[in-house]
Amino acid sequence: MEENTIFGIVLTICTILITFVAVYIEKSSKKSQLSGTFLSNFICVIIWNISMIAQIFLSKLLGIPEIYFDYIAYIGICFLPVSMLFTGILFVNTKIKFRKQHLLLFIIPILSLLILWTNDFHHLFYEHYSTIISEGKFGPYFMVHSIYSYACVAIALLFLLTYSIRNSGFFSKQSLLIIAGTLFPTLINALATFGILNLSIYVTPIAYIVTLLFYSTALFKLKFLKATPIALQRIVDRISDSYIVLDDNFVITDFNRTFLTTFNLKATDVRNINLFDVFSSSSKKIIDETVLKNALEKVKNSTNTMYFEKEFPDFDKYFHIEINTITSKGNFLGILILLKDTTQHVQDMKMIQDNQEMLMEKERLASLGQLIGGIAHNLKTPIMSIAGAAEGLTDLVHEYDSSIGDPDVNEQDHHDIANDMSGWIEKIKNYTEYMSDVITAVKGQAVTLSNDADVSFSVDEVVKRVDILMRHELKNALVGLRVSTSDELENLVLNGNVNSLVQVINNMISNSIQAYNGKSNQFIDFIISKKVLADSSVNIVFTIKDYAGGLPKEVSDKLFKEMVTTKGKNGTGLGLFMSYSNIKAYFNGNISFNSEPGVGTEFNISLPL
Repeated sequence: MEENTIFGIVLTICTILITFVAVYIEKSSKKSQLSGTFLSNFICVIIWNISMIAQIFLSKLLGIPEIYFDYIAYIGICFLPVSMLFTGILFVNTKIKFRKQHLLLFIIPILSLLILWTNDFHHLFYEHYSTIISEGKFGPYFMVHSIYSYACVAIALLFLLTYSIRNSGFFSKQSLLIIAGTLFPTLINALATFGILNLSIYVTPIAYIVTLLFYSTALFKLKFLKATPIALQRIVDRISDSYIVLDDNFVITDFNRTFLTTFNLKATDVRNINLFDVFSSSSKKIIDETVLKNALEKVKNSTNTMYFEKEFPDFDKYFHIEINTITSKGNFLGILILLKDTTQHVQDMKMIQDNQEMLMEKERLASLGQLIGGIAHNLKTPIMSIAGAAEGLTDLVHEYDSSIGDPDVNEQDHHDIANDMSGWIEKIKNYTEYMSDVITAVKGQAVTLSNDADVSFSVDEVVKRVDILMRHELKNALVGLRVSTSDELENLVLNGNVNSLVQVINNMISNSIQAYNGKSNQFIDFIISKKVLADSSVNIVFTIKDYAGGLPKEVSDKLFKEMVTTKGKNGTGLGLFMSYSNIKAYFNGNISFNSEPGVGTEFNISLPL
């Protein structure tokens, strides 16, 4: 059997197999640009092979010059490098938008075909044609065609090789198979073209049987065209979290662009460099090496994931760091470090805390304003009364002084003057005692939020402080406070922060006053009672009840859960929120409420005894 006949049979088998693969791609793969370029690669090879088969079996039989079959074969040969170039581009980018400038890539292939098809007139492509590549003599244009074709293939291989190294797992295996399958026939053709090997033109298409095997492995075993995403590195470069992969010697084997950008590094500074060498060479301190080394050593010999939060002061950033091992079927592959940037979250939480402190300060100032108003009213009356008493005493002193030596003034008159003086002095003593009580109550409330000391106090003391501090606000609003308790409870002693309790009660009374919205001659009930619970424990309950129509449903649903208010821009919603927190913190108590639409609202402060 002639050598060319053997080539023909092999080419026929290869063509049939390649055709099956092409049909498989068309039917089974998702319609994408990448699958389209793979299909075009196979079509170009099929055209090439069919032309060579026809040349072997029909040239002598039909008396057609062999070069004319090359005219058809070169349709596949000329466009295959461009198709491969698009394959490489799409492997990197997954999808591209076809633009007019892409048409420039087809100028040389089309020109090559035109020059080949008119070769009989100018011999620019072939001066002498032979099926033995080294025996043929090429025209001056053939070099242009060859350089362009090899350039397209080289660029395609560069794309594939670069991103197969940067990608990991199956992607790397798939791309390496495609590279090897493409590189093998290309090298064979290059060696024959430049006369390094004395080969037939049929060897190059036969070499594509290697391409067929590699492509088939990538397609059938590794499902190359079904893998999503193809450009894995592009995806991991776009995620907001940094990651690095280390080998068992803590050498960086992989990373994403976010890691480089975050820490102002270059790829050449980190790839295949020990992690701690990278940190020590950085002008800014990245992380405490001792902490990180201990964490890596622990994770290296464990399947557990380690988590911790870390501030990077030199970069003004905060990170949530996760470290775990990468294993496959029990074999150690590396260590994965994920760095989630939590800077924005930390800043947001700080802003919320600052805003909350501002609101709390606003609430403190509002309470202070209320206290000052109460002081002004509660002290004004006794001060004016003391001034009146002083004026009365002055008049009595003058009267007594003028009576000295007066024969008309008898002993009884002296006793009357003395009695009047005693009366005024007694009034002054009562006023000063009242002022002392006011000052004591106000002083305690003024330092409520800065003094957390627990003291013993009686229920009666709570009632007195509430009466003193709320008298002015109640009087201005023309609202009465009806206190209801029992003698037994008045002397009951509690332990805790009395100032906080009084402020909570006052805040609720103020809310009830405001709920009346200016209506006069209304009442608020302040009831102190005992409540025995199911477990036989006893609570003392302070109840503040108004009759102002109840709370809106949208407010009552969120009460104590969020900072809500019915006062619009005049309220912060912090009063009840802080009241609930204070009762929980200082007394381990609870606040509950009942609101009946159209009737009123009742707040119950329960404190365990």
